[in-house]
Amino acid sequence: MPSASKARPKPTESQWAAVRGSRIHGKGMFATRSIPRGTRIIEYTGERIDKDEGFRREELRRRRAARGGDGCIYTFELNSRTDIDGRVLWNTARYINHSCEPNCESQIVRGRVWIVALRRIDPGEEITYDYYYDYAHYREHPCRCGARKCAGYIVKAPQRWRVRHAAAEAGRKR
Repeated sequence: MPSASKARPKPTESQWAAVRGSRIHGKGMFATRSIPRGTRIIEYTGERIDKDEGFRREELRRRRAARGGDGCIYTFELNSRTDIDGRVLWNTARYINHSCEPNCESQIVRGRVWIVALRRIDPGEEITYDYYYDYAHYREHPCRCGARKCAGYIVKAPQRWRVRHAAAEAGRKR
């Protein structure tokens, strides 16, 4: 019998949402009831790792993606020294997809990451947030959110204009 410290934690649950198939990407989280604005829907959990380990795991992820494997990123920057690797089976929040017009945001509260509703969310609506990826590697992360103002790539909102500008420049050069 495994010791308590080696036992796998139970998957995180939310009284507000559940996982099911998503039109955006694979699986997603969907509201199971009306969610009021400001509600903490679920905590983003995982293994706490230092930045060096985070960079090492990111390199492994890039290699896996280059070979055609899972290129999904589950690492969440907690602070300047620590990341959360959410690629663990008990982290149900890892199924929340990115959107260029999200209904939630991530908030760091006392060393914990919460997914919080930006507005009222109706039952059946997919829970989404801005993954806040930097522009530097935007071509590695195509966006499938389908939002009216989708940038075509997963890039944080303040830098999406750069993606649109690069696309316009590329169009002019053709």
